[in-house]
Amino acid sequence: MPPPARWFIKTAFVFLVIALGFGAALAVRTGAPAGFWRPAVVHLFVVGWLTQLIFGVAYWLFPRHSRERPYGPTGLAWAAYGLLNLGLALRAVAEPGLSLWAWDGWRALLTASAVMQTLGVLAFAVYLWPRIKTR
Repeated sequence: MPPPARWFIKTAFVFLVIALGFGAALAVRTGAPAGFWRPAVVHLFVVGWLTQLIFGVAYWLFPRHSRERPYGPTGLAWAAYGLLNLGLALRAVAEPGLSLWAWDGWRALLTASAVMQTLGVLAFAVYLWPRIKTR
């Protein structure tokens, strides 16, 4: 398995464990009210677990770029990995922060996280597009 696929998939499992941990904490309602954390937990599941697992498997199993370079230039795939994870980590902090503390910067951080995640998804789509070929 190529390194970017391995990193996407292993990181997906890390986020699965983190999301399940937060979800379990919400179930027993320790600490802040559940509503403050629920959107962050949903993002940890959907972006952290599902999206990264899908990206890792797609990177690994989609048709090859060429015989010489089966995965093609990987810079965009690595950029997608970094942007997706930075955006997700920022969102996991900014979303509850926006609800819990009065600071104007939370909205800017939340917006930055959404932009990073969107750019990460776009970078991965641009990377993978040439590998989707018709016969």
